[in-house]
Amino acid sequence: MKNKIQNFKRVITAAGYLKILTLRTLGNFLILSSIFVVAKTFYLPIREEIRYFIDRIIEKKYLVAETHMQKNKEKKYEESDFSKNKGLLPKALNFGKVEFLIPEDPNFSIVIPKIAANSKILANIDASDEKNYLPALQKGVAHAAGTAFPGEGGHIFLFAHSTDYFWNVSAYNAVFYLLNKLEKGDEVNIFYQGKRHIYKVIGKDIVDPSQVEYLTRKTNKEFLTLQTCWPPGTTFKRLLVFATRVVE
Repeated sequence: MKNKIQNFKRVITAAGYLKILTLRTLGNFLILSSIFVVAKTFYLPIREEIRYFIDRIIEKKYLVAETHMQKNKEKKYEESDFSKNKGLLPKALNFGKVEFLIPEDPNFSIVIPKIAANSKILANIDASDEKNYLPALQKGVAHAAGTAFPGEGGHIFLFAHSTDYFWNVSAYNAVFYLLNKLEKGDEVNIFYQGKRHIYKVIGKDIVDPSQVEYLTRKTNKEFLTLQTCWPPGTTFKRLLVFATRVVE
């Protein structure tokens, strides 16, 4: 009888230990899974914030370089506007850190020196069709179908870093993660069909995803809207940055 009681106690003890081990394993799995999802979601925003912070500490400067195609189809990179702004390069070099941003695609791309953003633009992307814009945003910045192109004098709408679910945000282009750093007067460059178009930021706004009237706005001058998700790493709101073209 005594042996039976001892065996019964061992069985209960073993079962209890197995239950505790299972719960601990499940708990650890859930914790690690949560950490992975958070890390996957916010890795790119945090990485970009750290880079931007370091750039500010070391006073790094980003300058725009233009790409020209030679007759032999080889690319040759030339410093942009240095002849118009004498002394710009020497002044920048005094800070110790200078990097030239060469447009990804001279046919259609965007370069924003302040945040070191540099990406090609995919034209005529349907902003209302996920099947159309999600694949495009994995490759670059999207130009909303139905809006103007640089030089046409209308409203240009570009968007990036939009996604279906926040945990998938790291799968998409990170070029607009620091868009919130832009202030009035900052420069935005768009290269279109081999020509550089310069815009100056005039303001920004945070709106709900349902507020689509910004997409179809009318303007009597060339107007640029840049859109990204807000806060970075989420899909709760939309950050819009507005800019107008600099008359050359």
